[in-house]
Amino acid sequence: MDKALQDEFISIIREELVPAMGCTEPIALAYASARGREVLGCEPEQIIARCSGNMIKNVRCVTIPNSGGLTGIEAACILGALAGNAAAGMEVLEKAGEEDRAKAGVLLQKGCCRVEFLDSEIPLHFIIELYASGHSAKVEVRHTHTNIVSMIRDGQAVFEKTGEAAGRGYSTDRSGLTLEAIKAFADEVELTLIRDIFERQIRYNMDIAYEGISGDYGIGIGRVIRESYADGVVTRMKAFAAAASEARMGGCDMPVIINSGSGNQGIASSVPVIVYARERNIPTEKLYRALAFSGLLTIYQKEFIGKLSAFCGAVSASCASAAAITYMAGGTIAQIKATIDNTLANIPGIICDGAKISCAAKIASSLDASMMAHYMAMQNKEYEAYTGILKEDAGETISCVGYIGKVGMHQTDREIIKMMLE
Repeated sequence: MDKALQDEFISIIREELVPAMGCTEPIALAYASARGREVLGCEPEQIIARCSGNMIKNVRCVTIPNSGGLTGIEAACILGALAGNAAAGMEVLEKAGEEDRAKAGVLLQKGCCRVEFLDSEIPLHFIIELYASGHSAKVEVRHTHTNIVSMIRDGQAVFEKTGEAAGRGYSTDRSGLTLEAIKAFADEVELTLIRDIFERQIRYNMDIAYEGISGDYGIGIGRVIRESYADGVVTRMKAFAAAASEARMGGCDMPVIINSGSGNQGIASSVPVIVYARERNIPTEKLYRALAFSGLLTIYQKEFIGKLSAFCGAVSASCASAAAITYMAGGTIAQIKATIDNTLANIPGIICDGAKISCAAKIASSLDASMMAHYMAMQNKEYEAYTGILKEDAGETISCVGYIGKVGMHQTDREIIKMMLE
């Protein structure tokens, strides 16, 4: 594989597979609010959060970590402005303490934060305005969760991002991502270059999976799956992945390694692969390569869809997991493509009606479909091209599904947001 392209893929992985506490949308608001406090120079007396519909959709129903059970945009902004450590990135609330939570509760009661709808064509778009002692600060974020494009104090810009980085939210080019290139990377990359990334991913994402199985979060879906379905590797994959998601959405303060800006996608693209490898005694080095394959395939699919949409990202991540399991089980490139096509022929779209504990059930259902696709592919069973939206090439099918998710479901997204706001 070309070394420049390999280095590019490593850079992509390092950009996307980063730690985050809790659901990434409220954490992004907390992060921007913490940055805004730095620009303002003091704690704010008043906050205005202007948020796109997708931001409102994804913050509404999840518990904010380290908040004492708080939910909502107002709570995320206030806690971030009071106790956020912006240098910690998506772990901005890791040091929020009891005093901070108590103070945030008082400010919430006083109504010091106001939420306004931001009518934007950019799904992930928000502006945080902070006011105190006659001064103001404004922080604008676009496209990705920590992509601050401008910071303004008292009407004067103190930071402004221009060019491609402002327009897309990341620095590394993604145009080299193809299924064949991803497989070549997974086959050939020197593991010393990526080992630390996947050691951390395994540790973080399995820790929260165990916490979700044993703890008291949501409806306890992981335990329900384990107790209700026949024991086996697919049952355990579904149970642990769903439990990790439910803990995260239920306010657990343990970090996860995210993918494409999403903790649920980070979980769905890694936990099933790890569980499968452990059940089948797959060598650790092969597991690292499979995780690299799954991670990059998830990113590749999400490039066509975008960070936020009406299309549930659990489908893309679960599809990538099953394809990585086909790879790990010794499947050919044709069988890997068949796994992708079989998955997308079955579930080419589950709607995203916001982040919440039931996302865990969508992960379990998506994994069920993608593992059926894997087993079909390993027996050389594949749906034919031009059956429905399937194309000759798996990459073309991925791009078609992405177009449906980003463009075709745009009006669906608007209707979902409208219903939730009502």
